Amino acid sequence: MTLERERTDAASARRPEPKRATGSFQTVEPRIEITAPLGERYDQILTPEALQFLAELHDRFAGTRHELLAVRLQTRVDAANGRDPKFLPETESIRNNAGWRVAGAGPGLEDRRVEITGPTDRKMAINALNSGAKVWLADHEDATSPTWANVIEGQLSLFDALRGRLEYTSPEGKQYRVTAEQTPTIVMRPRGWHLVEKHLKFHDRAGRAMHASGSLVDFGLYFFHNAQALIAAGRGPYFYLPKLESHREAKLWNDIFVYAQNRLGIPQGTVRATVLIETIQAAFQMDEILYELRDHCAGLNAGRWDYIFSIVKTFRSRGRRWVLPDRKAITMTVPFMRAYTELLVATCHKRGAHAIGGMSAFIPNRRDPEVTERALAAVTADKRREAGDGFDGTWVAHPDLIPTARAEFDAVLGDRPNQVDRLRDDVHVTAAELLDIPSIGGAVTEGGVRDNVSIAIRYIESWLRGTGAAAIDNLMEDAATAEISRSQIWQWLNENTVTAEGTRIDQTSIVRLMAEAVAALPRFEGDRFDDAISVFRSVALEPEFPTFLTVGAYARFL
Repeated sequence: MTLERERTDAASARRPEPKRATGSFQTVEPRIEITAPLGERYDQILTPEALQFLAELHDRFAGTRHELLAVRLQTRVDAANGRDPKFLPETESIRNNAGWRVAGAGPGLEDRRVEITGPTDRKMAINALNSGAKVWLADHEDATSPTWANVIEGQLSLFDALRGRLEYTSPEGKQYRVTAEQTPTIVMRPRGWHLVEKHLKFHDRAGRAMHASGSLVDFGLYFFHNAQALIAAGRGPYFYLPKLESHREAKLWNDIFVYAQNRLGIPQGTVRATVLIETIQAAFQMDEILYELRDHCAGLNAGRWDYIFSIVKTFRSRGRRWVLPDRKAITMTVPFMRAYTELLVATCHKRGAHAIGGMSAFIPNRRDPEVTERALAAVTADKRREAGDGFDGTWVAHPDLIPTARAEFDAVLGDRPNQVDRLRDDVHVTAAELLDIPSIGGAVTEGGVRDNVSIAIRYIESWLRGTGAAAIDNLMEDAATAEISRSQIWQWLNENTVTAEGTRIDQTSIVRLMAEAVAALPRFEGDRFDDAISVFRSVALEPEFPTFLTVGAYARFL
């Protein structure tokens, strides 16, 4: 018997048999079943008590999650049929009521001028904690490929980091340790509502088995093991909430926070959440999202890459006037992106919330000074604009960018921790401005098509091997940027788009570019390019448009 099999059997042995509940209907106690092998120390995270907590979260909230995912589907159908997102008339009183505020920054979140994002593997976690940033977004979402190992070992990284024992030795023998006197405040990002954790099964009271929710697993394990340690360290259990599409989804998170705090005996309001506004639907409900989370909310973040993806996804079949140009032409200064970020800052500051800027994709290259110079110039301009617009902080994806970003915010903030008191009363954004996608102009070029094909395939290949944040062509690519690339290819194909050079984009031309992209890359033992091609075909070339490329790829390959 192998060691992995022994661990799996041991895990099964410690799980109690489901208990029959009393009452008119015969039911069983809800439980979580582990369906994957247990690696080294996994049992420190997947304890019976933690699994019981996950079962309770699913028992209380999984049904609402499924209902809200069904609402998302109907919203997508409505948009495809010509119904635009709008400011909700039924919540107008919330928007017009100037009297309410959110809880605001918790301990350690007052100053967020530079936040570093990244996955939670041990090496990247140590680099983030040593980076000098004010906040580390410990990412279990777009920057993490959700392999079983990444999910649980990422939890172990966080567990060890909070107890001062996070270390890593590379295969080459290089040792990594946390050496910073002041480490960033950790804000953990769980997976979005649409994702499952297929290595854990939830058995409900009727005895039905289903994949666990990735959101509840990531939140539940981190909160259960670390909330008390975070509070003892003078900070708290803080979360970034991704991919929300409505205030009802925010309310679900708030209900979960209330239950989890009660369950662990933690004072209400200890949790702090920052919501990523990265869908066009959520852009019309910023006030309402803040309101639903007001007792636990620290702020909003302008999740620019997913926001662009959401624009393409929402309006992909609405005709040629909605076709966006090359990905690199969709900058933060085009009208609909300006409207979105201006509204976000104004809404946040009106409610006492932090407004956090997005991540510039440019990254330095320590072996190429010219690339580094261009990256620093681009990041400088991006962060100068954000600080000048009123953002209280921003994201970077590389430690070498922290001084550049910090300098731009230092110039505006000085010794102040934030500029929440800067009310943007001059901002009056209309629905038409948020939906002013057709005015962007720009062209679809053969180079833009080629870049999208190449980037998407290379990123998917990296993701399939377990790396969710990948440097490609001197840009930091994650699941969100890959989604833009593949969704643009789908839209251009289905709208019979003609490039600026006069070439019609069709299946034949895309298949040719796919072959050229792979042929130009070095193959190596264990690469996943064949699988990446298969995934890309299914998400970019088929008539049906999958809502997320990661859903099918996860089900098939991870």
